[in-house]
Amino acid sequence: MRRLLKFLHTMGAIGLMGAALSLLVLLHRAPSPQASLAGYALIREAMHDIARWIFLPSMTLTLIAGLLAIAANRGFHNAGWAWVKLASGVLVFEASLVGVQGPMRLEAERSASALAGQLDAATLAATLVAERNTLWVLLAVATVNVVLGIWRPKLTRIPD
Repeated sequence: MRRLLKFLHTMGAIGLMGAALSLLVLLHRAPSPQASLAGYALIREAMHDIARWIFLPSMTLTLIAGLLAIAANRGFHNAGWAWVKLASGVLVFEASLVGVQGPMRLEAERSASALAGQLDAATLAATLVAERNTLWVLLAVATVNVVLGIWRPKLTRIPD
């Protein structure tokens, strides 16, 4: 059971970080809505699909497998590094919903509306910098979590 949970946790982390990097590449490659509204709308729909079908399920798998691993392994109950990973994982999950999933869905819908002539294209792309910064922060925290999981530093142990 421990190996299965470790495998699922690792696969989730791979998917999460890969999806975040893919989203960063697409953010970088997206044309401005004024230059190519159709191209912008296409990129934003692809980003929404990555966030919905890869990023969010990977984040969920990582968090659930991590929680189950802590519950199943008595050695993790008092390990400070495991609790740091848990706390940062929950924060990453919340930030993913608010800072990635929500804006990706909203901007995909808004760009489709602009393409259909129902919205002014000048109102698009207002959140690109915030989305990019959120993704970089999430990648940094995910990297710290990987480091904690591999090296398991001797952090303060939680008393029994």
